[in-house]
Amino acid sequence: MSKLTHKEPTAEQIAEEKLYREIGLTDEEYKSVVNILGRQPNWTETGLYSVMWSEHCSYKNSRPVLRRFPTTGPRVLQGPGEGAGIVDIGDNQAVVFKIESHNHPSAIEPYQGAATGVGGIIRDVFSMGARPVALLNSLRFGELTTPRVKYLFENVVAGIAGYGNCIGIPTVGGEVNFDPTYEGNPLVNAMCVGLIDHDKIQKGVASGIGNPVIYVGASTGRDGIHGATFASEELNEESEKKRPAVQVGDPFMEKLLLEACLELIDTGIVVGIQDMGAAGLTCSSAEMASKAGNGIEMNLDLVPQREAGMSAYEMMLSESQERMLVVVEKGKEAEAIALFDKWGLASAVVGKVTDDGLLRLLHHGEVVAEVPVKTLADDAPVYHRPSRVPAYYEANAKVDPVAAISEPKDLNETLKALLAQPTVASKAWVYEQYDHIVRAGTAVKPGSDAAVVMVRGTRKALAMSTDCNGRYVYLDPQVGGAIAVAEAARNVVCSGAEPLAVTDCLNFGSPEKPEVFWQFEKAVDGMSEACLALNSPVIGGNVSFYNERSGDAIYPTPTIGMVGLITDVDHITTQHFKAEGDVVILLGETFAELGGSEYQKYATGAISGRPPQLDLKKEAAVQKLVLDAIRNGLVKSAHDLSEGGLGVALAEACFGENIGATVSLSSDLRADVLLFSESQSRILISVATEKADEVLALAGEMGVPAQAIGQTGGEQLVVNINGVEAVHAPLTALKAAWKDAIPCLIG
Repeated sequence: MSKLTHKEPTAEQIAEEKLYREIGLTDEEYKSVVNILGRQPNWTETGLYSVMWSEHCSYKNSRPVLRRFPTTGPRVLQGPGEGAGIVDIGDNQAVVFKIESHNHPSAIEPYQGAATGVGGIIRDVFSMGARPVALLNSLRFGELTTPRVKYLFENVVAGIAGYGNCIGIPTVGGEVNFDPTYEGNPLVNAMCVGLIDHDKIQKGVASGIGNPVIYVGASTGRDGIHGATFASEELNEESEKKRPAVQVGDPFMEKLLLEACLELIDTGIVVGIQDMGAAGLTCSSAEMASKAGNGIEMNLDLVPQREAGMSAYEMMLSESQERMLVVVEKGKEAEAIALFDKWGLASAVVGKVTDDGLLRLLHHGEVVAEVPVKTLADDAPVYHRPSRVPAYYEANAKVDPVAAISEPKDLNETLKALLAQPTVASKAWVYEQYDHIVRAGTAVKPGSDAAVVMVRGTRKALAMSTDCNGRYVYLDPQVGGAIAVAEAARNVVCSGAEPLAVTDCLNFGSPEKPEVFWQFEKAVDGMSEACLALNSPVIGGNVSFYNERSGDAIYPTPTIGMVGLITDVDHITTQHFKAEGDVVILLGETFAELGGSEYQKYATGAISGRPPQLDLKKEAAVQKLVLDAIRNGLVKSAHDLSEGGLGVALAEACFGENIGATVSLSSDLRADVLLFSESQSRILISVATEKADEVLALAGEMGVPAQAIGQTGGEQLVVNINGVEAVHAPLTALKAAWKDAIPCLIG
């Protein structure tokens, strides 16, 4: 942006020198702006369109595909289109949640990139009128073998902890995966969950002609300018120079803002409220006006500023954190300002709602921008990108993953090695940095299939999880997309909850590459199929394209955030064996499916073939069986089988209470395949001896394959296959490999 560092260019210079390209507009898009306005835009107006028409704000490449998602259901109170989605949980209560990415900022400034990702998603939730009760995250990094990856990993975790711990919202769950594909472009996806009464629900609308528009929160600076545009382009060697595009967060300011906004909503004078997130003041004002069918006029001289001499362009595009835009009833300005003063927050009436449908900006007594709000918020170009089946996908159809792996001589050592793989290993090093019990509502802490948070004053609780296996999605996007939804649902079911809905964070490479767009389309198709089959509509989320570093794309990673409802706290279930002498039951079937598995990556150093297949009818049946059995008091523990298959799931179930198990299996599969296949729709449960026959009978009635495979007890994990001892390992040795892996790699 060397040409743009001094005096702002004239409209003629913008057109003649094509300066609009440097801020993300194409030639055709610039021509569209000229046609809309009937003149050449000035620099501020060009900036407004550049951010609002970025992929990050407009979804111009993804919108046609996103329409394939099911977004409605009997419990859905608010679907996509607002700050966060809302789902009814009964008794005039609802749960509010959303997940979003902060990938590019975290790649160049990991601490602040992650911290401000947390801050932004919190504002999305409390702008709906909800009190945030939990945070989760989904993180992806390269292998923990280079100083760069260790630096990113440690600082992203520190940023999440620093923000969440200071603001006093527990970080209760998430996932962390490691793979070379994320080496240059880590993924940092943050999720927030809140609770609200139905009559407190707010929306981001600028209604009521003449109503005042109030700015509240931190002063506006030059940090984060063009953050939305930055998030809509590939990372490369020049990205480090864009460090100023990363915002700086202040969790203490956010805490004040949260409490003040919720108190203001309680007064009943709020007409509309929206976070100044991506594209800052531009996005919040244009979207609020557009949704109401109105216009907004703002005097930028009144905007609280922390830097001298800021231009209209800089103020409108700044993404300084901890700021909200609020529309209140006319005549109630003083009441709102007094409330903000009480909380020590800077605020100002900066404008009013108008009836002309324009975003009009005044600065130093002059009109510096005047554009139709609809063209900013709703009329961005929509691209129908071409898609093409990648050559690697067709080549993988011929690969037999089982044949490519030689059966190991020592399965004890293989199991220990898999438990030590960073993606499988204990994430205690991560979550012990998070305050996961603040506010005293956390019933199940990090370390089980899903986190559980109590709904105060009731016997209800919420289970929540984030999930995705990018390897599966890479090998078969449609199947992998469906598995991401199925596993998230499986995790909340294993906690005793009925899945309610999905929020997603769709992390992909450049949509301008046909092979990447094919991955995107197919993944959305698979996710949609699973959402329909499991009655879990998509109520919001975001798309993060251009996750590439110097032309190399990440694995397609459509992260699923899911929330489920536990109707009675007595049904809360965890993955750990609870007592000696219980019967261990395996639900579902195991096939020779190693494509994309942790075992395949460990054994061969790469992934190939096809991922495990998914039968959604079988998936729905096994989930219903487990939930019914939990609610009937038949289940002591339940654990989803995922990375590492049965072998890893058995070990993890033993670790919680240090209770071993002895199991016996019969199969035509090779021993290593039986233990480490990642076949879907499988859940490991433990039940009291006297309840085992009832569970097996219930499974038979529901058509779910089930077998009692052994018993809990002792201090070892013993696995016999076809009468031969395949695994016999002390829990201490297995647990040490699992628990020490990440701390040892970090050093």
